Amino acid sequence: MASKSGHAQIADASLYYEITGEGEPVVLVHGFALDSRMWDGQVRAWSPHYQVIRYDLRGFGKSSPGQDPYTHADDLMGLLRHLEVPRATIVGLSLGGGAAINFALLYPEAARALVTVDPTLGGFQFSSEFMAAQAALPRVASEEGLTPARASWLRSPLFSHALRIPAAANAIRTMVGEYSGRAWTNPDKGRRLKPPAIVRLAEINVPTLVVVGELDTADFRGIADTLAHGIRGARLVVVKGAGHIPNLEAPEFFNDVVLDFLKDVHAGGAHRGT
Repeated sequence: MASKSGHAQIADASLYYEITGEGEPVVLVHGFALDSRMWDGQVRAWSPHYQVIRYDLRGFGKSSPGQDPYTHADDLMGLLRHLEVPRATIVGLSLGGGAAINFALLYPEAARALVTVDPTLGGFQFSSEFMAAQAALPRVASEEGLTPARASWLRSPLFSHALRIPAAANAIRTMVGEYSGRAWTNPDKGRRLKPPAIVRLAEINVPTLVVVGELDTADFRGIADTLAHGIRGARLVVVKGAGHIPNLEAPEFFNDVVLDFLKDVHAGGAHRGT
């Protein structure tokens, strides 16, 4: 199916986007050090039914980083306005999942439904091991260079299962290998949501699907449980045998689960996630 692509000037960043298919809009938001290519399989599976919009977050893929303070949620709203899309279902993984949650809180009128996939969550207390590993990456990039930093990132438990699957491993290694490393070499000017999302989950009033890999780390499984209990009516799906990136690790199951949810939502069969 043919796609159209372009760049949208959102505040001081230029965001690359692709649109495939027609119908109700579904926006895909990628994870850290990855880019919109991580959704190739979902575009193929879902674009015959929906208008699938994917884009590179600022500083990733083909999008410029900008210099001013920002939030990914504001950028997403800017992109939807640029594309003249008044309301969309937002699907986000990891960093992109956290952005999707914040978007649903900041712009509830623009969120048709929400799908979080092993997401981050503002205000969640990550383990000391996870925080220490994240803090080490800028040091590695500064002292040893970007190639060792990328290699260190790929050794994260977040990728341990996915890298055992050849197709997933190839996609991940390609994207991480091309990541600019900007978040490791420059101060982060991203603004945090205040109060954080973790204490505002009851405000989310759209159908919500929470997807988590059975083999993901305890931190991200804890976030999934927090969302499932904190968002009224949220559905929780645990992807058996998958880790942090289930759309690449178990694509057929993932595609079917999300597609069933989307069909239910857009047919009017889901309200507030019920």
